[in-house]
Amino acid sequence: MTNPESPIPNPVANGDRLRLTEIFLSLQGESRSVGWPTVFVRLTGCPLRCGYCDTAYAFHGGDWWSIDAILAEVARHGARHVCVTGGEPLAQKRCIALLEQLCNAGYSVSLETSGALDVSAVDARVHRVIDLKTPGSGELARNRWENLALLTPQDQIKFVICDRADFEWAIACVREHVLHDRCEVLVSPSFGQVQPGDLAEWLLAERLPIRFQMQLHKQLWGEAQGR
Repeated sequence: MTNPESPIPNPVANGDRLRLTEIFLSLQGESRSVGWPTVFVRLTGCPLRCGYCDTAYAFHGGDWWSIDAILAEVARHGARHVCVTGGEPLAQKRCIALLEQLCNAGYSVSLETSGALDVSAVDARVHRVIDLKTPGSGELARNRWENLALLTPQDQIKFVICDRADFEWAIACVREHVLHDRCEVLVSPSFGQVQPGDLAEWLLAERLPIRFQMQLHKQLWGEAQGR
């Protein structure tokens, strides 16, 4: 959706704004709040290029929105849950202010982030969903391991599993950093790369308190944009 007040993108003139790809209402397809009607605020841009990325359309383009305009559009949809996502939302510095104002407005706010950028400045009321990059993602070296010490019980760590080697790496990471004692840990199959039933069996064999998830929105609507 294009903001009617958006001028031609100019980062200097729009220092108090964020570049957005889309805002839409859907069901949350992943994480602890799966199934809840949620307003998704998708920011434009990402410094990573994960092999399984399904939102490459958000790498470029977008329109400049003021935070007030974003809040007004979110309110129009009438949902309690808001998810700020991307791209990589934290690549835009004003994302921190947006998250704070969404919390101030009374929403239940989640942030979907790659884990490659510092999450320490994110408002404590935000549920941080950090996608820790596996070897199969192609972006293993981008993980910011310092973020793990900042995790709280309201946060979530997500592993997208591309193959058996990814799964074994993820389990070793969970054990080494005792992640299941820090926050909720999620594993999901990379769409089209790992059979969900196989991943479920691997997980059951480990007997760890890790939550299996699939992308609900893809089960309902396939790869349709804005759903």
